Amino acid sequence: MASVYREEDLGFSVDRESLIRLLREVLPGDDLLLDNESMRPYECDGLSAYRELPLVVALPTTVEQVQDVLRICSALNVPVVARGAGTSLSAGALPHPQGVLLSLARFNRILELDQDRRIARVQPGVRNLAISEAAAPHGLYYAPDPSSQITCTIGGNVAENAGGVHCLKYGLTVHNVLSVTMVTMDGDRVVLGSEALDSPGYDLLAAVTGSEGMLGIVVEVTVKLLPNPPAREVLLVAFPEVESAGNAVAGIIAAGIIPGGLEMMDNPAIRAAEDFVHAGYPVEAAAILICELDGNADEVRDQVARVRALLRDLGANDIRVAETDEQRTRFWAGRKAAFPAVGRISPDYYCMDGTIPRKRLAEVLQRMQTLSAEYGQRVVNVFHAGDGNLHPLVLYDGNVPGEFERTEELGGRILELCVEVGGTVTGEHGVGMEKINQMCLQFETAALDQFRALKAAFDPNGLLNPGKAIPTLNRCAEFGAMHVHHGQLPHADIPRF
Repeated sequence: MASVYREEDLGFSVDRESLIRLLREVLPGDDLLLDNESMRPYECDGLSAYRELPLVVALPTTVEQVQDVLRICSALNVPVVARGAGTSLSAGALPHPQGVLLSLARFNRILELDQDRRIARVQPGVRNLAISEAAAPHGLYYAPDPSSQITCTIGGNVAENAGGVHCLKYGLTVHNVLSVTMVTMDGDRVVLGSEALDSPGYDLLAAVTGSEGMLGIVVEVTVKLLPNPPAREVLLVAFPEVESAGNAVAGIIAAGIIPGGLEMMDNPAIRAAEDFVHAGYPVEAAAILICELDGNADEVRDQVARVRALLRDLGANDIRVAETDEQRTRFWAGRKAAFPAVGRISPDYYCMDGTIPRKRLAEVLQRMQTLSAEYGQRVVNVFHAGDGNLHPLVLYDGNVPGEFERTEELGGRILELCVEVGGTVTGEHGVGMEKINQMCLQFETAALDQFRALKAAFDPNGLLNPGKAIPTLNRCAEFGAMHVHHGQLPHADIPRF
C-alpha cells in the first residue's frame, strides 16, 4: 500500500535499530511497541480512511520520559507524532511511517482541582468529561464539550482547539485554558500562560492551542471551571423547511440573544438519531433546532418567551420546552449521538468541518444539496448552528472502488464553498491531512509563510507532525493548477506562487 504522505514529507533516513536501542534505555518493557500487530491500533485516528504504521509506538508515563524521547528523536532526526485518544477526525494523529508515535494515554490524572480559584490542573490524557465529573460536587464544570467528550482527551482538545455544543456562549478550548506545560522538540520544558487572566509577552498559549502537535508536546493543562447556571431551559424546535431553520438561527442571534447552545439537524440526521437514541424528535420535520438558554431564572424565563415568539414568526411549526431534567438530557442525547447514529445507516461516512457566517447558513445548505445531487451521494447535516460550524456527513461505501476518492472531492468542494462565502475550512476538528489542500485556498502566500516561520521557530528541523496542517509551496502550486484545469474556482481565488 502506498504511503498517505507526499514524497516531500518522506525525506527522513532513520536507523530503526539505533532508534530502538536508545528508546529502550528510557522506556522499559511494554512502554515501547515494535511489532505490527501491537502497533495496528495506532495506525489511524477517527478518520480511518487514512492509515499508516509508525516505526515504533512510545508509551511514556512521566514528563522526563517524554523529554528523553524527544531528545533522542531530535538527535537522530526522527519525526514524532503525538496522540491522545485518537478521536481526531482530520488525520491529525496519523502516524508518520518513518517516525515515532508518541502516545500520551497514560498521562490520565487530575493533578489539582481548586474550587475557590475555579481551576483544574490536569494531565493531557484526562478525558474531557472527567473534568466536569470531578468538578460537579463543587457546582462547577468545564465548558467545552465535544460530542466525543466521553472519550476525547484534554491534550487532544488543546491540539485541535475543540469546541462542542456550548461553545457559542462559552467559547472554544482556547477561551477556557489558562496555561499549558509543553515539551519542545529539543526536550526542554516550558510553561505558556498563567493562572492569571493575562500574562506579559506574546500570546504563545493561543498559538499552541490549535497547533495540532506541530509546535511541542503538551504534558499538563490548567483549565478554568465555570459555576453551573442557576436556571436552564432547552427548546426543541421543528421546521417544515431547512432554509427556515437556517434563517431562524440568524434571527435569534440578531435579536441579541446568545443561547448556551444552538444546534441544528436535518431530516436524515433526525431520523437516524431518533432510531438510535429515542430522544423524542419529530421525525417528519425537515430540520430541528435545539436551543438551550441559561442564566438566572428571570433572565431565562424572559428569553424563552422571546425566542418562542421569534421562532413562530420565522416559520417553526412545533416548539417544545423540556419539562424535566430527564427530557432535557434526552433532547441533547440525540444530538450528542448523531455521529454514531449516522454510522448505523451507512457503511462509512466522511465527517466534514467548516465554518461560515451565520447569515449565509440557508444559502450554504441549499448549495450543499446541489453538490450532493451532483455527486450522487447523500449528505447528512449536523452542526453547531449558532456559530456557523458545519459538520456535513457524506455517506459512502469504502468497499466500492473509487467511492472514497469521490467523497473526498465532494468534501473538498464543501470546504471551498465555506471559504467562498467568507468562512473557514475548519471550526474545531483541525486541518490535519484532510483539509491541507484547502488551506492553500484560504490563505495567501504571505500568511502561509508566517505559519511556516512560526513552526520553524519552535521546530526548526520540522520533526513534529510533519506533512500536516500547513501546506508546502509545491502542494499549493499543484492544487491551484488542478483547480484552474478543472474550472472549479474563480481564477481570482487561486493563490499565486
